[in-house]
Amino acid sequence: MKKTNLSDYNPAAVPNGEPYRIAVVAAEWNPEVTDAMMNGAVDTLLANGVKDDNLTVLRVPGTYELSYAANVLAQRNDIDAVICIGCVIQGETRHFEFICQAVSQGLTNVALRTNKPIIFSVLTCDTMQQALDRAGGRHGNKGVEGAITALKMCRFAKEN
Repeated sequence: MKKTNLSDYNPAAVPNGEPYRIAVVAAEWNPEVTDAMMNGAVDTLLANGVKDDNLTVLRVPGTYELSYAANVLAQRNDIDAVICIGCVIQGETRHFEFICQAVSQGLTNVALRTNKPIIFSVLTCDTMQQALDRAGGRHGNKGVEGAITALKMCRFAKEN
C-alpha cells in the first residue's frame, strides 16, 4: 500500500523521547513551508516525551547551509540527533539540482562522519503547492515524519 500521509505513524512503534537530546535546524528560505515543518517536528518531539530542555531549535539562511549546521550540532556532546528541515523548489535554472545534490550528499557525509542520526527532512518539489501539501497539507507534514525518524534512529543508535 502506498503511503500518502507523512504524518501517519503507529504511536506504539515510537520510542519514548525522554532520554534523547535532539536539534532541529530549519532553513529560513520558503518560511511558509519550513516553519510549518519545524513546528510539526517540535510538537511531535514534545508529544513523544522529549523534554523541552533537551530540544534545540535553530535557523539557517537556506537549505544549502543545513549541512554545515548539522555538522556543528552533531559534534556537540549534548546532541543525539539532528533533524534538518528545508525546502527547495524547482525554478528556471539548474540551481535546484546543485542544491539538492549538495545537501543530500552533505547530510549523508555528516551522519557517517559523526556517527549520529542526521535526519533529511528536506522537500525537493517542482511547485510551491507540492511543498505546501507536504508541510501540513494533504500529504501530511515532513517535519512530523522527521521527528519520528529521529526518535527511532536515536533508539537504534543506543541499542546497536
